[in-house]
Amino acid sequence: MMFIGIDISKEKIDISWLRDQLTNKIKTKVFKNNHQDFLAIEKWLLNTTKSAASKLVITLEPTGVYHEALMYFLHEQGFNIILANPGKAKKYADALNIIHKTDKSDATMLAHYGCAKHAVVNYWQPEALAIRELKALIRRLDALESNRQREANRLEASEFSNVSARVCQSIKVTIAFLDDEIKQLKSDIDNHIDNEPDLKRNRKLLESIPGIGPVLSRELTYLFAAKKFNKAKEAAAYCGLIPRHNESGKLKGRTSISKLGPARIRCKLYMAAIVAGQWNKTIKRHKLTLINNGKTPMQAVCANMRKLIHICFGVIKNQEAFKLQES
Repeated sequence: MMFIGIDISKEKIDISWLRDQLTNKIKTKVFKNNHQDFLAIEKWLLNTTKSAASKLVITLEPTGVYHEALMYFLHEQGFNIILANPGKAKKYADALNIIHKTDKSDATMLAHYGCAKHAVVNYWQPEALAIRELKALIRRLDALESNRQREANRLEASEFSNVSARVCQSIKVTIAFLDDEIKQLKSDIDNHIDNEPDLKRNRKLLESIPGIGPVLSRELTYLFAAKKFNKAKEAAAYCGLIPRHNESGKLKGRTSISKLGPARIRCKLYMAAIVAGQWNKTIKRHKLTLINNGKTPMQAVCANMRKLIHICFGVIKNQEAFKLQES
């Protein structure tokens, strides 16, 4: 196998071929990040390495949406793709004692990372078309809801400072438009899920859990369709809900959650944990037990967030609706 690292930004693509692992000989090339250059990238990779696509391992990191088009293209051409976790790749770079950080050095580091990890990681596989469509819809909904909140904040500040009525009117018009678009997009997402039997069944299973409503079930339906978790703790880790200890020598710091992964899902899980703490008997018992053991209310809520995602994983894996465990 031959190992290629690719560092992607909005404007350009840096490629580094690890020609010799022992002597660190590399060959690099820079392309523009557009569809016109994708064929040139494929041609350069095959001609330069004198190897078939199936013998090349290409490692890259997620960079917003800018990596996706090239990643899907290369996969379709038969290349092996490793989508590196940015946190793990950074730790690997620190271990290599890389002093200067450039796009070229990042691409070379990713080539080394792919060489070291290709035997123990799974090659990236694209989601089904229905999952990709759901992902795009949820991204758009999240963007609109964020814009709506910003406009609401601007309206509050404008009314408080008594600025011109025209400014307030403009903000209100924008908010009304965003509300209509958000409402329509939610309907489109719900219809998309209802038209896919597997997605529809999973969402129904999730909503069988007291505390999981329509808002969170949309997010988790996509999450469990796109990410193949083997264990409940993997889902919790992805959502940034695993405990992180702060201890060193005699220092005994406070334990907190890692907060890695999508903050959007954590925010919705937080509200769900609050509701479940009142209406879900399993979660409520868990909360009371923690508080009776000296945990703070916030620690109990965080633990309930993790408990909820474990329960969600269970109903999806077993394909069984939630059942309250009497004690």
